Parts: sequence; C-alpha cells; structure tokens
Amino acid sequence: MFALIAQWRDWRPPLLVAILVGIAVRVLLLFTAANDSWQPVDFMESFRPAGEAVLNGEDPVLASEGGWHFLPTIPYVYGILLWLGIPWEYAGRLVTVVADIVLIPLVAKLAGGPKASLRALQYALNPLALLVASIHGQVEPVALVFGVAAFVVARGPGSPDRVGVTTRVVAKVRRGMSAYDLRSGLHRMLGSGGLLHRALLPGATDRADLKRAALAGLLMGLALCAKSWPIWLIPGMLLLLPHLRARVAALFVTGLVPVFFLVTLPIFAGTRLDQIPEVINTIQDIRPIVGEWGWTPHFTEGNWDLRPELASFGTNLIYLCVVGVVLIWRRADPIDMTTAILLIFMVVTPRLGAQYLLWFMPFLVARPTRWAWPAIIGVSFWAAYGYIYMTQFDTNTWWALHADWSRASIVLLPLLVMAMPWGRRAPAAPQLAPPVRTRETSST
Repeated sequence: MFALIAQWRDWRPPLLVAILVGIAVRVLLLFTAANDSWQPVDFMESFRPAGEAVLNGEDPVLASEGGWHFLPTIPYVYGILLWLGIPWEYAGRLVTVVADIVLIPLVAKLAGGPKASLRALQYALNPLALLVASIHGQVEPVALVFGVAAFVVARGPGSPDRVGVTTRVVAKVRRGMSAYDLRSGLHRMLGSGGLLHRALLPGATDRADLKRAALAGLLMGLALCAKSWPIWLIPGMLLLLPHLRARVAALFVTGLVPVFFLVTLPIFAGTRLDQIPEVINTIQDIRPIVGEWGWTPHFTEGNWDLRPELASFGTNLIYLCVVGVVLIWRRADPIDMTTAILLIFMVVTPRLGAQYLLWFMPFLVARPTRWAWPAIIGVSFWAAYGYIYMTQFDTNTWWALHADWSRASIVLLPLLVMAMPWGRRAPAAPQLAPPVRTRETSST
C-alpha cells in the first residue's frame, strides 16, 4: 500500500531514508518471526542442518541428507553465525535480511535516472521481499543481491538505458555471409582476420573493460553459488558488457567461481575427495514435485505430487519459452529482456515455491511496466495468504486450505504475462547504440 502511495505521490526521498525504512520494517519482522511458534519447515529442517554441518566440520549437502542441495557458500555464513552463538531463528534470517537490505540501493542503481530513490523506497516496502527475507528466511535475496550487483557493474557508468543485440551487429553478420557460399562465408566470419577475430582484438579501453567484466562475472558466480536459478540472469549481464572480449572474460569468471567452491570442499567443509561425486549428484538431483503453483495443481487436486511427466513437460516448455523471449526482446534493454525471461518462467514452470516470485521483483520494480503493480500486488497477496494465514492452522486444515490456494494461483498467470515489458521490445532510441570500439594499433 505504501509503495503504491509513493508511486501516486511521486515520493523521491533521499536514498538513505529508503534504506532506513527498509531496515526498520525488515528487522521488526525478523524479531517477530524469530519469536513465533511457527517456523518454516525448510528453514528448520534443511537450512539449519546445513549450517550445523559446517560448524561441525561436515559436508553441508551430505550431512543435511540433501536438504541443502546447493553449493556450501551460504552454509559457511550460517556456520560462522552459529559459532558466534546467535540462535538459529535469528542467525538464519540475518543472512537473508542483510542481503535484502543491500538490494535496496542496488535497485536504485539498477533503475537510474530521477526516480531511482522512488524505486528504492518501493523495493524497501515490497511485501513479497519482506515475507521471503524476514519471515521465511529463504535464500533468494542472497542470490539476487549478487545477481543485481553483477548487472549494475556490467552496465557501468553512463545512461541507465541500453540496448541488446543491435541491428548494426546483425547487419555485419549478414554482410559477412551474403554474396559468399557457405564455406567462404564461414571463413569470412570465423577465419583469421574475420569478424570474430576482429571482435576479440583488444581495444583502447580493454583493461578497464576486462576489470569490469571480471567483477561482474565474480558477482554472478557468487549468485550461482547461492542457488542455481541465477543462470537465467547471465544473458542479460553479458549483453550489458561493451564487447565480445569482455563477455568472454565475464563468462569464464562466472563459471570459475562455482568450480572454486566445489573443489575447495575438502578444505573448508571437511568433504572427502571420494564424496565429491556424491555431492555433485545430490546438487543435480531435483525431485519432480509439482502441484504448488500455476497449471500443475489442476492435475494434482491442489496437492504436492511426484509427477515426472508434468515436470518434464514443464521444463521443456520453460526452455522453449525462454528461447522465444530472448528472440523477441533481443534488441531491448538487457534488463527488460531479463524481466521478460523471469516472468515467463513463472508463467510456465511446473514447480514453484512462493519465494521464487521474488526473482523478478528487483528488475520489475526498477523498470516497471504498465501492469507491474497489479502483478506485484497479486503475487504478494497470494504469498501472504500462504505465509501468514494458512500457517495459523493444524496440518489437516493447512492441507485443505493449500488445495484451494495452489489452484487459485492460476489467475495470476495472465497478470504476469501482461506485466512483461511488451512496449520495450526495441531500443528506446537509435542513439543508445554502443559506440564503435577503437582498436589498438598492432606492432607486428
């Protein structure tokens, strides 16, 4: 409600005020949730064992019996907080609350322009962010804080409006392939002195560009160490970088970070070398549980169910739709393309927890569309019903309410489709095209 009033009144407080407001409401909810008799099941039975495993010098993935099926980056922090003697009900939420507070200025940076502080205030008061970070203690804010920071770094200084794949790049490729047969065209593209070779040559700002790319890649790699879903953010981050050479560097560093945390498991987590394949298999194993959200509850009568055929169909549908979105928004601002990717994921996914809906929030709040706030309010009310109302009842009543709650989520899917940035599928202005790079003169 306050976020909508801020939109209506066009409030633009100093960024510090937005941050302090965000801190106040998150800390208040953290203390309330930590002292509540109800605690989320995964928070207590999956996340806490992972933190205790690190504290005891054990592998967090194996010791939690698969309850934690990500890399151990966040459990390391859990372990440190538990070692300091902070009770779990506070320690587990402290990680997500701090990350969500850092997201407030990052949303302002992501938005840019004169309304940056308004967007920061709106994220500070975002009801779904408050529920996920302060009540559930889910780790989505940690993945997002690194992912959004990667976008901010990759974009660098200058106008907050950028373009994706420009028509100039497409025209170069077409010219390279036209008027030649396939073999000579490929040589012109990929051979020595071809378009790809020239694109990889260092430019006048190469050192600064590569530093920026490496930092963006490091941040995105840390996002992937928190959870696996930030892989959907990588295309947008790469498009924000100035040239192909920087994108290759960023992609390399992005992949290097998870590998580092994996190979150092024997040093920091007490994992034996022969256990690493088992850890990898556990991380990769995703049970095909459906029936929580969208179209699958109508096949499961609103209950959770192991339905591999629905999970497989939905996963393939995700890949197909994401490819379609990338093609449709390829020329758009990479942030808008990323928003569209995350929203279409929510629409077609066969399995989803309420915390997943936070994925698109920083991007949609930073660059709102016409239907952004109906979508934000809709998913926030749906999540709040599950987090606040349903948890007041016993198990049998909860399951009865869940059947209707999960099936009701289908009415939100059209809102998410309408909230996609349909009006921003092309660059805002031709002058937004990136400048031509100046090549360094070779001495050979």
